[in-house]
Amino acid sequence: MITDIFKGFGYVFSGFSLITQRGIRPFVVVPLLINILLFAGGVWLAKSQLDYWMTRLLPDWLSWLEWLLWPIFALLIFFVVFYAFSILANLIAAPFNAVLAERVEARLNGLPIPAFEGYKSIPRLLARTFKSEFSKLWYMAKWFLLVLILTLIPGINLIAPLAWTLFGAWMLTIEYADYPMGNHNLFFNDELPLLKRHRNTALGFGWLLSLMTAIPVLNFLVMPVGVAGATAFWVDRLSKS
Repeated sequence: MITDIFKGFGYVFSGFSLITQRGIRPFVVVPLLINILLFAGGVWLAKSQLDYWMTRLLPDWLSWLEWLLWPIFALLIFFVVFYAFSILANLIAAPFNAVLAERVEARLNGLPIPAFEGYKSIPRLLARTFKSEFSKLWYMAKWFLLVLILTLIPGINLIAPLAWTLFGAWMLTIEYADYPMGNHNLFFNDELPLLKRHRNTALGFGWLLSLMTAIPVLNFLVMPVGVAGATAFWVDRLSKS
């Protein structure tokens, strides 16, 4: 288990190495700019919402509780805002991330992605893509609600930080693994069983990316590093499952 988690960490470091390589760097620029702009917006929104809700929910006579509630609200708002912005960033940058994943995979194994099947295949592909995205969003939403409920139940909420950590790690891995696997016409219902076979590695990969989102400057690199690292994960292990 521990070995697999560290292998997941290793794919993040592989992502760092890959995005700096000649021939890959030009395809990092657009995802990087999108991430910088949206993360800057996320930081501003998280800070403003934290101040707003703390003043709205606590009357003056309960202001002495602020020191106790502040960490809980800060954690909750951080996850809500940053995962929402992460999903938005990935949606906007999806075409560029797919190209980045393709270039990284070509660098790693020299094999092309499947050839375009022709314009007649587009309606079928679009229908399957929308179905896949809906399934993925529903999967994320139901787990988000479960973790949110745990956070609000006294006593049980003691495990909330661990639950949020596991949730964030798993969802980030799903999000970034989607690009290399999508290039091979694999969709959410195909991807999930593959990731579950390598659950500990996937959690290690996603956990280190989650940690990066909390570190200034490094959080700007999460998207390209995540795409490149997930592609290395795909080439090395997922594609051989």
